[in-house]
Amino acid sequence: MSYPFMQSGKFLTMEGTEGVGKSTNLAFVRAWLEARGIELIVTREPGGTPLAEEIRNLLLAKRTEPVDETAELLLVFAARAQHLAQVIKPALARGAWVLSDRFTDATYAYQGGGRGLSLAIIEQLENLVQQQLRPDLTLVLDIDVQKGLERASQRAELDRFESESLAFFERVRAAYHSRAAMAPERYTLIDAGQSLERVQQDIAARLEQLIQA
Repeated sequence: MSYPFMQSGKFLTMEGTEGVGKSTNLAFVRAWLEARGIELIVTREPGGTPLAEEIRNLLLAKRTEPVDETAELLLVFAARAQHLAQVIKPALARGAWVLSDRFTDATYAYQGGGRGLSLAIIEQLENLVQQQLRPDLTLVLDIDVQKGLERASQRAELDRFESESLAFFERVRAAYHSRAAMAPERYTLIDAGQSLERVQQDIAARLEQLIQA
């Protein structure tokens, strides 16, 4: 079934701590939307363009040199600025939908919650780089941190972020919860500890609300 009355693009993001099943559920969202005739761009952060992907590699690589937290934050927003200019804004301008694996909520969660950086500074950078642009819908896949890390450890070698402590990820998860509570009209918290079928039923129900709005 197509929805020809939908002329404007929508910006969707998917968030969560490690091991919540983002890759599987991003594929589900993509298939669900495309089956309804929606032109969709699927991308990720950090990354999404050649330059932004180079910055992603810098951010994720393990290294002996300590990474300054402010340097990390600025690299994240540098990648985001390029991503917005080259991918997200042009797609939305032509009426396509954009689905991003992480966006600025991840910065609030990882650099703000996890690292303890100033939320006010993150907000200043958000306003500088994004201006008024914010996602129309953010799906936050939520799971017990220990369970999620156990899932993540079964994949390939852990990157610099995935190697952080349990306490770090507890702070990240708490930051996601805090942001979801502040703007329930934009965020939908999905229990990723359920069966995959139930998770995707919950996602589909929220997507149905969005396209009918």
